[in-house]
Amino acid sequence: MQLLNHKKLHIVAGRATQELATDICNELNVGMGTPNIAEFANGEIHVKYGESIRGSDVFIVQTHTEWNGRSINDQIMEHLIMVDAAKRASAKRITAVAPFYGYSRQDRKASGREPITARLIADLFQSAGADRLISVDLHSGQIQGFFDGPVDHLTAMPVLIDYLSELHEGDMTIVSPDAGRMKVAERYTNLLDADLAYVHKRRSTEEMNTVEAKEIIGEVQGRTCVLIDDMIDTGGTICAAAELLHEHGAKKIIIATTHGVFSGPAIDRLKNAPVETVLVTDTLPLPSEKRADKITVLSVAPIIAQAIAAVFEDTSVSEIFGGNHLA
Repeated sequence: MQLLNHKKLHIVAGRATQELATDICNELNVGMGTPNIAEFANGEIHVKYGESIRGSDVFIVQTHTEWNGRSINDQIMEHLIMVDAAKRASAKRITAVAPFYGYSRQDRKASGREPITARLIADLFQSAGADRLISVDLHSGQIQGFFDGPVDHLTAMPVLIDYLSELHEGDMTIVSPDAGRMKVAERYTNLLDADLAYVHKRRSTEEMNTVEAKEIIGEVQGRTCVLIDDMIDTGGTICAAAELLHEHGAKKIIIATTHGVFSGPAIDRLKNAPVETVLVTDTLPLPSEKRADKITVLSVAPIIAQAIAAVFEDTSVSEIFGGNHLA
């Protein structure tokens, strides 16, 4: 008797990521599985896969964000339950795809008696049965070391670079909102043949989400300035930087970021900021109340689809980015 082992690809998605997951499946020309997610009367989440996934290479896509009245914690729990269900359904390999990885900012102890919740999330996925993680633009590269298994850290940079290069601005300056983003900003300058500047800032030690921009290091007067960051949450950091650039005579200000979290006053701040365009990607769903004329959404579905294909076919993920995707 001869046994033939045929690899089977199976992609499913949580409720917060249906649109992005559909685009990913369209890129790969595959159908999306049905996890049949439901809730008990008390809010507990139940998952039952609608088809056999025994022996399959399962990719479970869920971004960690508030959605439809549910908190980010609900989406993380839903993701974990989907992983556990796949493990108990005898999936051969399980990859948790988190376009936006929850709790990524808490990646170290900045002061005493604090948790490292980015590590906690990694531990939870490993305990649930995930063999591998895929995410886009983690807040810091060290999070890859929190998961005891392969982590494919993708970047939305090619998508943002393509858009910015089509503007044909010959006087572009890439601006890092703080010193911590300088490495990423330097890669943008090399790919766009642009100049580099950064904002020296001070974050309040007494009030959360409060940032005071101090000064600009670099030439920005009369230039098209592109502020780059991995996410916009309340918008305090990026809007303070934009105001400072405007005061220093920037001709045009563009914001380019991967994750549009847009919590609390973020949208109002962006509307009132001296910014022409805000570029974000679809790693997070953007409901109508978080949309504005300034905001342009670009898709990372092709990048995630290529990474899923590479993992499934056991080929190189880094070749998608020419080896230039590591933070």
